[in-house]
Amino acid sequence: MSDLDPFDHVNNGAQCNLFDYGRSQFFESFFKKEIDWLTFGYVLAHVEMDFKKPVKIHDKIVCETSVYEKGKHSFKMVQNLKSTVTNDILTVCHSVIVYIDRDKNIPIELPVEHQGMMNI
Repeated sequence: MSDLDPFDHVNNGAQCNLFDYGRSQFFESFFKKEIDWLTFGYVLAHVEMDFKKPVKIHDKIVCETSVYEKGKHSFKMVQNLKSTVTNDILTVCHSVIVYIDRDKNIPIELPVEHQGMMNI
């Protein structure tokens, strides 16, 4: 699989990887450390993307990430791939992140000490 389609657009799967990286950077920034993904309690439960404008291979882009809604066991995140040249939003990603007990593989309540990442 190529990162580009026949029109030289960055393909959907590659954009999904950029959003994954943005979420990773969000968590590492909040926790101020490198995340051990084999023990980390947050998992991606749902993702949807809206492709507003094509992302081209040489576009200068940034991934903006924020939390916009909090639940008992999860929170919702929005991310934008945005052109740093035109400031246009190219792709929007909405996701649901769930906090789980990794041993039991079940959702558990969000820790109080993690509430600070949810500036809502």
